[in-house]
Amino acid sequence: MGKSLYEKIVDAHTVKRIDENTVLLYVDIHFANEYTSPQAFTGLKERGIGVLSPDSHLCVVDHIIPTHDELPRRIVDHDSLVQAENLRSNCARFGIDAFYGPENPYQGIEHVVMAEQGLVRPGMVVICGDSHTTTHGALGVLGFGIGTSEIEHILATQTLVYRLAKSVRIHLKGRLKAGTGAKDLALAVLRRVSARGSLGCVVEYTGEAVEALSVEGRMTLCNLTVEQGARGAIIAPDEKTVSWVCEHAPDLAGAELEAARAYWKTLRADDDASYAWTVEMDVSDLNPMVTWGTSPDQAVEIGEAVPDPDGISDPVQRQAARRGLAYQGLVSGKTLEGVPVQHVFIGSCTNARLPDLRAAAAVLRGRKVASGVRAQVVPGSMWVRRQAEA
Repeated sequence: MGKSLYEKIVDAHTVKRIDENTVLLYVDIHFANEYTSPQAFTGLKERGIGVLSPDSHLCVVDHIIPTHDELPRRIVDHDSLVQAENLRSNCARFGIDAFYGPENPYQGIEHVVMAEQGLVRPGMVVICGDSHTTTHGALGVLGFGIGTSEIEHILATQTLVYRLAKSVRIHLKGRLKAGTGAKDLALAVLRRVSARGSLGCVVEYTGEAVEALSVEGRMTLCNLTVEQGARGAIIAPDEKTVSWVCEHAPDLAGAELEAARAYWKTLRADDDASYAWTVEMDVSDLNPMVTWGTSPDQAVEIGEAVPDPDGISDPVQRQAARRGLAYQGLVSGKTLEGVPVQHVFIGSCTNARLPDLRAAAAVLRGRKVASGVRAQVVPGSMWVRRQAEA
């Protein structure tokens, strides 16, 4: 029987099989942030253990950076400053040179920085103490989030005791219409499979709609896959992927690049690969999506009425829909057109890359933010900011 892409990457990184469902997995790249790494570094100090492979780790001050326009940026909140300085000192103590603090010209959201710095390449296993590490599956990578104790294990051994996941496939047919993007696609999939539909699985995306997405669009799709309850998301690399990686990793050239290309061509599922389940969706008529409730799978197309909870067969989803409507103050059976907006945020690890900001700018060109609306734009990295301001 053939293998899925997920299974091939796991096989290539398995150091030892522990039992039928568990392996010791080699990790290519681990990136740490100021929130989930301090206890892991403390554990190493207490046990007198060093970091086995410092060059395989990258540390980013991510979640606590102020969003004001002042440059250079200064962290003034005391607790946030302590977190940032702890990460800086841990990097220095353990020989990790790749530290992206607030003064670094390439600092940003860890999931944006890692890829744009050319450190993530097809076929890798990439780990971070953050659930949206699934983002990197867009590059043909197995990426997933972990906890603090696992971070400590990776720092010390460059491996992870890993419980194997089910491999599933979501096949997206057709091409998206103009004005409908990757986030709309991700929300449509979420509505179809639900916020628990891929629980504990690794989702492999295939189909014309996926192939037509930009690499950044694929990142958006893979990023939001964790909202299905998935442990990972992955898209087989193609020439679009290779071009993107080479653009962001100019040091990859010559014989090394040719060897990498040859390997990357093998990174696709076998024709007879077996999946726990497969979902097929034709998205050629999909319109822009908007969420109406308190869960990302509570979504409708623009112009579509908010559903009546009484029409939802699943009792858990039915009750969740009732709570969502009550919280948002909405009425079922009506569209969201005319619902007042007070705050607009453009950014996050899902949609803060240069193409995202360009798409927003195209909509805003020649217009102004309405009175009574607070709008914020937060680029995903300082590199993205410079490109957007150029």
